[in-house]
Amino acid sequence: MRDLQVIDSLLLKELKLCCAKEYSFLPKEAGLKLMEMASTENPSGLSAKCRDARVEELWGLTSFFGYSTQTFVQAVNMLDRFLTIMKVQPKHLPCIGVGCLHIAAKMVEEESNVPPTHELIRISQSRFTVSDLCRMEKIISEKLSVEPEAVTALTFLHLYYSAFTSLSAGREEIPSIGRLEAQLKACLCRLVFSKAKPSVLALSLIAQEFEALQSITVLKIVQQFQRHLKISNTELFHWKELVAKCMTEYRSSECNKPDNKKLVWIVSRRTAQNLQANHVSVPGLPTIPEGNWDESESEDMSCGEDSPCGSPGSDGEGAFFPSAFLRCRK
Repeated sequence: MRDLQVIDSLLLKELKLCCAKEYSFLPKEAGLKLMEMASTENPSGLSAKCRDARVEELWGLTSFFGYSTQTFVQAVNMLDRFLTIMKVQPKHLPCIGVGCLHIAAKMVEEESNVPPTHELIRISQSRFTVSDLCRMEKIISEKLSVEPEAVTALTFLHLYYSAFTSLSAGREEIPSIGRLEAQLKACLCRLVFSKAKPSVLALSLIAQEFEALQSITVLKIVQQFQRHLKISNTELFHWKELVAKCMTEYRSSECNKPDNKKLVWIVSRRTAQNLQANHVSVPGLPTIPEGNWDESESEDMSCGEDSPCGSPGSDGEGAFFPSAFLRCRK
């Protein structure tokens, strides 16, 4: 094996720069806890289950439009950051989720690959208008100071993977980056992984997946990353266990996952007419007042009870994910 120190100098420098930036793109811990407690202590609040279902739908939309993993990961990162600084009711979540995906797509994808706004709304089966979505995107961008080069777990996954491919020099048969990206997307559908630092989550994915190789070379590379990035054995082991549990559930035959190819809908003429009619006839999203949220740093996004911004299944059933996919996570 080639000398690790010679190769690692530039890579570790880039990794350390990313580590210094990753804290700027972390969701607020207090907001994550509030979502976890919503189902028990605050039934009317936005729950982790509701958030997870929305992320699964974003994964379905990502597959449908052929977006990259980077687009999906950035969309989820924006969604989590926004939900943890704003007091959001479940009925607002569809508009926020689609808004985050649309912002991410416009930053990452080629312009020709980004569909018109009205088409995105129609395919997502949402009950809000183009003006609603544009207004929501403006709010999201202002609150988060959106940046194209957000540091996410995908950032670290690619950096780690480049080291493994370089240092193994073909001596080891390592999993493809596409496989690892798919595993990352599955993890991001669980709110618990939003608590992990991106650098730790990515290394946990790598370590968990590569353990089957039983390679001393791979083990040394993981240990070197741990040492330079100051990731303890306890921390790595904790997240590796959670990743392994998630992968076991995801690989279960009871789970229905979205294909990584572009999805194709075949619908009847009547269904197509109903979809188009629903898209045209919905009223606008009511004005969203903003203010301080007591006992937290979050801001309020409540509105009237008759808000039309929900979508079918927005409180727990993903339109693109059969119920079996959700049941296997309980």
